[in-house]
Amino acid sequence: MRGSAPEDEKRTPRPALRRSTTALAAAMLLLPLSGAPSASAGQPRADRLQRAFTEAAARFHVPRSVLLGVSYLESRWDGHGGAPSVSGGYGPMHLTDARTALARAPEFSAGDEDARGDSSRGRKPVPHGAARRAVLPAELPARLRTLGAAARLTGLPAGKLRTDPAANVLGGAALLAAEQRKLGLAASGDPARWYAAVARYGGQDSALGGRAFADEVYEVMRHGQTRTTDAGQRVTLAAAPGLAPDAAQRKRVGTPATKAAAPSGDAGLECPWNVACESVPAPYEEFGDNDYGNHDKAERPRDQKVDVIVIHDTEGSWDVTLKLIKDPKYVSWNYTIRSSDGLIAQHVPTKDVAWHAGNWYINSHSVGIEHEGFLASPDAWYTEAMYRASARLVKYLSRKYDVPLDRQHILGHDNVPGTSPSTIPGMHTDPGPYWDWAHYFTLLGKPFHSAGGSHGGLVTIRPDYDRNQPPYTGCDKPGDTCAPHGSTAVRLYTAPSENAPLVRDVGLHPDGSDTTEGVNDTGARATTGQQFAVAGRSGDWTAIWYLGQKAWFRNPHGARTAVNGKGLIATPKADREEIPVYGRAYPEKDAYPAGVPYQAVTPLPYKIAAGQKYAVGQKVSSEYFYAPTFDVSKHAIVRGADVYYEIQLGHRVGYVRAADVDVRHSDS
Repeated sequence: MRGSAPEDEKRTPRPALRRSTTALAAAMLLLPLSGAPSASAGQPRADRLQRAFTEAAARFHVPRSVLLGVSYLESRWDGHGGAPSVSGGYGPMHLTDARTALARAPEFSAGDEDARGDSSRGRKPVPHGAARRAVLPAELPARLRTLGAAARLTGLPAGKLRTDPAANVLGGAALLAAEQRKLGLAASGDPARWYAAVARYGGQDSALGGRAFADEVYEVMRHGQTRTTDAGQRVTLAAAPGLAPDAAQRKRVGTPATKAAAPSGDAGLECPWNVACESVPAPYEEFGDNDYGNHDKAERPRDQKVDVIVIHDTEGSWDVTLKLIKDPKYVSWNYTIRSSDGLIAQHVPTKDVAWHAGNWYINSHSVGIEHEGFLASPDAWYTEAMYRASARLVKYLSRKYDVPLDRQHILGHDNVPGTSPSTIPGMHTDPGPYWDWAHYFTLLGKPFHSAGGSHGGLVTIRPDYDRNQPPYTGCDKPGDTCAPHGSTAVRLYTAPSENAPLVRDVGLHPDGSDTTEGVNDTGARATTGQQFAVAGRSGDWTAIWYLGQKAWFRNPHGARTAVNGKGLIATPKADREEIPVYGRAYPEKDAYPAGVPYQAVTPLPYKIAAGQKYAVGQKVSSEYFYAPTFDVSKHAIVRGADVYYEIQLGHRVGYVRAADVDVRHSDS
């Protein structure tokens, strides 16, 4: 979401949550209860959950494969130690109990950065109000209160359904059986005859969402799955390649989502055919003081190339997020994805420029996708349904705009650079260290594999998500330790020892303070999928070039946190002692025509010294989209002669002038 990231806890007493674009309306935030039981408590035998599915299927006469397929799409069979998802769902079957899940509302610090990320126009700070506690409406939608119904159907206490995976599975089976009865359908041993009930289970208040959910469940059943859960349970769903849902039930559920009208009024939504997608348009309106909102009209890719997709999280509930996108005085993004079922809402046509990344150059060349969730709530987990819907959308956009599926084109908001030294501390930190990039890229069909051998010159960060649990602080209160949780990031040190200081980020901490373990402090963090040039090795440690310095991370044999890679690297030209780095690829001064104000090409406070090497993401032409008014006839695109390379500078990307670097293969 838009807004600015909080300063680290050494510089402010505020809670170290990301500054949220939903700070105006923190209502309906669904966060986990503290003190949830450990996922490993009791260490049950490894087949207990598999047996629970068998027993629940027999008791409620639901095919076991249907139960396993539904549960996989909801949770990948994980129990999350009894903690709820971002939409208030508990356990392997994602039984929702939003009122119980709402233990507290976080306090958000105020956002104050330029929402557009364009210094040529008047600042447009994200409006905000005082922090407040979340309040749910008197009547919750059905999708947020399925656990109570499961309790009534099974006779089990709600607390047991929340915390006992076997009971949770039983509750999910009861709900599926009840949906089958409501539809007037007989309990059948044929999985094909449960399609409509599965759709009702996954789409309580959206026929489109239910159909997409059911289609994905049947896809899982066709291919089969086997995995070990977060509680050490080994679960298997045997593949059924010939399985197809009952045709009559499929027709009964509804028509494909692609027949809906697009936000721009075009013939169809910009979504793949196999997801549920609806239109919730962001307004393009003019209002007082010659201001307007909340995006800019354009004709991409005819006038500007789209070469980046930015992954965000909302820091708020689906309902509040959709209210905010309709406010012309607010900011915008192209899509939002709902956690409970993966329903996608499109707000801004992809040909237009949404105000979502806080960097105008990246805004002008990107599509922004928000995901219902919270970066600083490690146990407010994302559902498999949302991950899969997002991956389908990103693959569709990748094909539409020829965007490579790698981590220098598919960025987290926390990978977007500041535009100048002053903006770096306020840049966003979502989706944060708990977004599972490895699983996401597997769904994209581009898993991170070793390549190039030990002499390839690059490494790709790739820790085991579940086992990699670096400590973080500030998820709830400044300085407080966050709950242990799988993470996508590895820590970077000044020497090959965990007793050494963390590397410093002079842009994020311009006062010279140390990097912290704060959940929002990205100063010494390398994230899954990012590639870095190798700077050295020592025993179980690997060094990379990072923000102009050598940074070490643990990479022990037998438990690797990175795999070997190869590709293009940029290094300063032989006659240069050091070169600057930029946060945007703007044209040189001579390229600006009369009437378009020159945008200074301001270096960031990082220097790349001779001999250092950085992985290259893409080569880009210098460009600036001038859009100062609501009147599109006054817009212009300035194209310069300068050429830049995008590099993996640190946790965030950066840009270097082609004239300053030599580019070659990393293994040469």
